Amino acid sequence: MTTRASFRRRWWRYLWAGPATLLGLVVGAVAFAGGATARRVDGVLEIAGGALARGAARWPWSCRFCAITLGHVVLGRDHRILDSCRTHEHAHVAQYERWGPAFLVLYAASSAWEALKGNAPYLDNHFERQARAAEAASRDRTRAT
Repeated sequence: MTTRASFRRRWWRYLWAGPATLLGLVVGAVAFAGGATARRVDGVLEIAGGALARGAARWPWSCRFCAITLGHVVLGRDHRILDSCRTHEHAHVAQYERWGPAFLVLYAASSAWEALKGNAPYLDNHFERQARAAEAASRDRTRAT
């Protein structure tokens, strides 16, 4: 693939995931106001710490999260946690790049479908299973080397 075609393809993925990324940037701006810090890893903005971490710790146990991905923005409790779940969250970034604006609706629909079947809406969500599979494949590659 030519450099120009590669460039266009990369930017198309950013634009296609743009609506969710914009939402992530808005939430990230609020997190910055509360003392969060950011870093860029492989084209993804990772935001963590500050009030975001303190707030997440106060949520009911069933609602707590380590990280959440919105387009090309990953919001996490702290950067150490983001280091440990990067492969999983970056798998979600790839899902946003594939499904674009429809991803949030598809994710919610998958959770609802699993709940209707009597399964765990988060753990059995199709997109979460894909992200966990990417994590497992990454661990297997690391062990093989």
